[in-house]
Amino acid sequence: MGMMMAVSFTRYGRLYYLDPGQHTPKVGDKVLVPTDSGPEVAECIWAPQYVSEDVEGLPLCAGIAGDEHLARDEANRRRRAESRSIAKKLIRKHELPMKVIGVDYLDADNVFRVYFSAPHRVDFRALVRDLARSMKARVELRQVGPRDEARLQGGIGPCGRDLCCATFLKDFEPVSVRMAKEQDLPVNPLRIAGACGRLMCCLKYEHPLYVEAHDRMPKLGERVGTPAGNGQVVGRNVPSDTINVRLDGGRKCACPVASVCSPRRQHDEHYADNQDDSPNAG
Repeated sequence: MGMMMAVSFTRYGRLYYLDPGQHTPKVGDKVLVPTDSGPEVAECIWAPQYVSEDVEGLPLCAGIAGDEHLARDEANRRRRAESRSIAKKLIRKHELPMKVIGVDYLDADNVFRVYFSAPHRVDFRALVRDLARSMKARVELRQVGPRDEARLQGGIGPCGRDLCCATFLKDFEPVSVRMAKEQDLPVNPLRIAGACGRLMCCLKYEHPLYVEAHDRMPKLGERVGTPAGNGQVVGRNVPSDTINVRLDGGRKCACPVASVCSPRRQHDEHYADNQDDSPNAG
C-alpha cells in the first residue's frame, strides 16, 4: 500500500500519477511535476490517497507551484499559442497539406516541437527554416498518425465521455474487427469507429468477458431444453446472460443461461469439472 495522486497538464487532459511524498495538495492546486526539461506546472486532479496496488517507482511530486513557476507556465502557454498561429500562417504560405495538431515548448532549450498530420510525407525543410526565423528558436516538426491526432486534440466519444486516449490510455493496443463480431456489434465503420477513424479502443475492454461467456453459453444452433420447451439457440445476449431460443413450435423466447439444459454430455462435463475442483473431491 502506498500514497498516490493524479495531475493533468491541461483541463480534462490525460492523467499522470505521482508519489506526493511529503506534500498534501488539494484538488485544484497547482503542483510541480518533474520532467526531462525540468519541473512543469500541472493541476492536481486527485488529492493524495492510499491505494492497495503497488505504486513504487512513481515520479515524486516536486512541491506546490510558486508565483515564479506560475508566471513561467503562463509565459510558455502564450508562446505556444503564438507559435501555433505562426505555424498555421506559414503552412498556408508554403501551400503544404499539413494540419497543426499541437505545439510543445521547452524553454530551457528554447525548442518548439510542432506536431502535425498530413495525408502523406511532406517536404517541410523550407518551412522549418521560416519557422525558426519567425519564432527565434529551434523548431522540430513531428508527423503523427490518426490515433495520436485524436489523443492530442481530445474530444468526446460516442459514449458521451472524453476520449480514452486523451485521458488515461498510455498505449494503443491492437483492436480487430473480430472483437466487434464477437460482441455482436454491427460491422459498420460508422458504428465501431472512434474520433480518429480507426476502430474504437474500448472494443478491447469487454472482449475477454465475451470470450469467456461464449465458451460457457450454448453454441448457436445447439439444441437445448428450456422451461418453455425444447428448441434451438438462435442468439446470445452476454450483458443480460440470456440466450434466445426458437422453440420447436416456432415461437421464440429469451431464457437465462442458468435455466437452460444443454445436452447431457456437456452437462456431465461441466459438473464433473466442478466436482473435481471442490474441496470435498476425492
